[in-house]
Amino acid sequence: MRRISAALLGLAALALGQAKPALAQPAADTLAAIRARGSIACGVTPNTIGFATPDSQGIFRGLDADYCRALAAAVFGDPSKVRFVPTTAPQRFPALQSGEVDVLIRTTTWTLSREAALGFVFAGINFYDGNGFMVRKSMGITSAKQLDGASVCVQQGSTTELNVTDYFRANSMKLNPVTFENVEEIRSAFAAGRCDVYTSDTSTLAAFRAGQGPAASEYVLLPEIISKEPLGPSVRKGDAKWFDIVRWTHFALLTAEELGITSQNIDSMANSTNPDVQRFLGKSGDLGKMMGVAPDWAVQVVRATGHYGEMWERNITPMGIQRGINSLWTKGGLQYAPPMR
Repeated sequence: MRRISAALLGLAALALGQAKPALAQPAADTLAAIRARGSIACGVTPNTIGFATPDSQGIFRGLDADYCRALAAAVFGDPSKVRFVPTTAPQRFPALQSGEVDVLIRTTTWTLSREAALGFVFAGINFYDGNGFMVRKSMGITSAKQLDGASVCVQQGSTTELNVTDYFRANSMKLNPVTFENVEEIRSAFAAGRCDVYTSDTSTLAAFRAGQGPAASEYVLLPEIISKEPLGPSVRKGDAKWFDIVRWTHFALLTAEELGITSQNIDSMANSTNPDVQRFLGKSGDLGKMMGVAPDWAVQVVRATGHYGEMWERNITPMGIQRGINSLWTKGGLQYAPPMR
């Protein structure tokens, strides 16, 4: 019985992404702690092109990194007041549970277990993604249904590991997983031929291919998308004030794009008679006061990072990924912000 219980606990831990199946302990006032410290501790991926990766000066660049800066701009009016904390897949949840980071913006999938069992709450979806497969063009494979018996490089402690196991079982195929703790190990193993297939979110696969330079054409993304992977920022439950700031910073980025407010024209919008623009700029509505930030908090966000579309063009478009369902709802996508009023 003890052996069975231990096995069940192990499976539960795997399902939750290798995090402790215990509720996170929220800080009494995360915003106050952040202000006392003078910076936001933001958990990010160590090196994923397009989302968070250090440049030649060691400065993190990418969509998730920009979201961290947007939060710093909302809280401090200064996007530089953020400390990036690189975390592996197994490390990320304990880091948020323990308070090592204030927010996790790390290509992390929103799931029921991560909210109900780990004590987190997701503030929104900054990237609608899905689990895919990449192979070498030389293999001549055109469908994931041809991967029976293939060796598959996959990240340990991720939803991808569970998705792939389910997919192979459902299609009566044999899976030979080759697991690694971090993305860099997987990339190196796949490039070295230690596995036939690299599986992850399609965004991660595209980031890998984009980083291969002239050799990028040697890799092929298969057409099957086998899961829903809504990625977004998460915080500990129990601190509504901090949650509101994280959530509405995301919505402010979407609202700015919808209203046509950019990093280039925001200063010229002051004379707009549009009531929505006036509330966005903090000229009316007292929205900042409601959240405990400055009246022009949304202005500071857009000045720092641009709106969501600008962030996408800067970080994701160079990887060859179309916006698709990540477009605004007004353009046929799923990105939709509630009214800022």
